[in-house]
Amino acid sequence: MTPIQEKLTPPWKEAWQSFYKNKLAVIGLGIVIFFIVIALVSPWIAPYSFKDQIMAERMQAPSSKHWFGTDDFGRDIFSRVLYGARISLWVGFFSVLGSVVVGTTLGIVAGYYGRFVDTLISRIFDIMLAFPSILLAIAVVAILGPSLQNALIAIAVINIPNFGRLVRSRVLSVKQEEYIMAAKAVGMLDARILLRHILPNSISPVIVQATLAIATAIIEAAALGFLGLGATAPTPEWGKMLADSKNYITNAPWTLFFPGMAIMLTVLGFNLMGDGLRDVLDPKMKQ
Repeated sequence: MTPIQEKLTPPWKEAWQSFYKNKLAVIGLGIVIFFIVIALVSPWIAPYSFKDQIMAERMQAPSSKHWFGTDDFGRDIFSRVLYGARISLWVGFFSVLGSVVVGTTLGIVAGYYGRFVDTLISRIFDIMLAFPSILLAIAVVAILGPSLQNALIAIAVINIPNFGRLVRSRVLSVKQEEYIMAAKAVGMLDARILLRHILPNSISPVIVQATLAIATAIIEAAALGFLGLGATAPTPEWGKMLADSKNYITNAPWTLFFPGMAIMLTVLGFNLMGDGLRDVLDPKMKQ
């Protein structure tokens, strides 16, 4: 490829080529796509309904009839793991989406306007970060009441400071650039500067952080479910499945192994993909 052709390469294509060279990142992307597909098609490929109870077949080991075995209510674990992918990914995506929207907005406002606004928002972030994330999530769910939707809200709330501080630091750097000063000099409105210039040039680290945060959100949702503060029966949430099976770890280990393996693989996929995106989008990581 000639130097001229290299200059004409679209940025997205160059980014994909860099991402594709990272084999671990590609593996992570493959794992994520696999679970997304599973979540979308689970109603059609699951051999049983996630709530079908066959007491005569309770606590059966994995077999050709029940690939992952059955639980203490005779429910097919394979079907419940498939349906559980929908719930875990739904919580992960939408909790992080809420965190990104609110955190990015607060971070941009704090970094751009500074002074009292920056001090107030930054102190709120500091107070929230002073609590261990899981304890803050438990407190939020305790106030709102145990449910899957409230667990989603709690996970979104505890991740807001992470995105807010990340965006604020980026905005503090970007707003000193000459093109921002030029936009102010010609009388461009603040809202337009924020949307046209500040936000696009601050979004790259947010994408990376969001990818990694989805993995964290899935673990936090599983932790809340395990503590009985998330999904309620018979919802096949992976953390809730672990909680329901903890008393059978010695005589029926398959009831914990498969939901735990699903959590592990999903989180691994998002982490590998997030590391690959960081290498592509972070200028400091480029040679």
